[in-house]
Amino acid sequence: MEIINTDFKKGTVRLRLTDPEDVWYLSQLIETNDILTAKTTRKMKVSTAENAAAVKKTITLTIVVEDTAITDTGTSLRAHGTTKEGTDDIPAGSYHTITLEEGLEFTLQKEQWMEFQKKKLEESAQKKYSYLLCLFDREEALFALTKATGVEPLLTFQGDVPKKNIPQQESKKNFQEDIISQLHQYAERYHPERIILASPAFYKEDLLKRITTPELKSKITLATCSDVSITSCHELLRQPELASILKSSRVREEQKIVDEILLEISKEGKVVYGWKNVQNALDLGAIRVLAVTTDFIQQQRQHQQGQELDNTFKIIESQQGHIHFISSDHDGGKRLNGLSGIAALLRYKIE
Repeated sequence: MEIINTDFKKGTVRLRLTDPEDVWYLSQLIETNDILTAKTTRKMKVSTAENAAAVKKTITLTIVVEDTAITDTGTSLRAHGTTKEGTDDIPAGSYHTITLEEGLEFTLQKEQWMEFQKKKLEESAQKKYSYLLCLFDREEALFALTKATGVEPLLTFQGDVPKKNIPQQESKKNFQEDIISQLHQYAERYHPERIILASPAFYKEDLLKRITTPELKSKITLATCSDVSITSCHELLRQPELASILKSSRVREEQKIVDEILLEISKEGKVVYGWKNVQNALDLGAIRVLAVTTDFIQQQRQHQQGQELDNTFKIIESQQGHIHFISSDHDGGKRLNGLSGIAALLRYKIE
């Protein structure tokens, strides 16, 4: 995301989407009653005649947002609401949708930008550190990419199964060459910050010896996994020995927060979860860290409770608490959804 300019006193920011991943950030930033201005295309009749032809026109539209939804492809965000200012063809107060997608420049205005929202905006504009994960054993390989929304599987394939007339050593060599070839392709396509090469046993060390490209080899960090699965990808991101490598991984930070919540629950310590319990802790000024999943936020807005949730955020911020949005697409978010989707680490234990 490119931040073109900001005027937080007026509540406005001018932005340009530069990456499909920006859509996820926008879904967390745009709220009900925000004002959105952008160019959009509309079909309009060239005359008032009943059989007049319709042509596409590009217009600048300003709407008061009522709700948003990420499209099925995940590459654009549809913001729906009523027009704030009318045009010759579109009356004020009519319902329209603005589609936000890569390359679009637009203005977002809020009554007030809270600090956690400003930080989220800054985060969206920073370089997105992605990590390519390659997990493999004797017979299977899995490639995945860390993104703002979680871990995205890229490819799974089988190999190293001895066939008739093919010596086992040759079969193993072919499988490893296939993995190396795929590593080159994904490194060129996604430009990952680091590549985590993980396997049970000694397979990873053997494969690393076969990689001769210095640039590719310099990005690789070796790790151990229990098996070849998406679950093991999430486990890798939580390994302490990878902390320095993955320190800028947003997914890992979210998982650490959820891990701390679960640990406090197991100890019956300084933690609460569930909407009512969080509200009780809020009234006592006890919330140190609030974690809320994207699914929970969406559900609250669908049930017309978005304003109540926004007020909760404002109060926590005024009490010097920290707020973290947890993506429901990865392991940490799914575990937090199992606790109703919202939990808080406390300054002190509540009986």
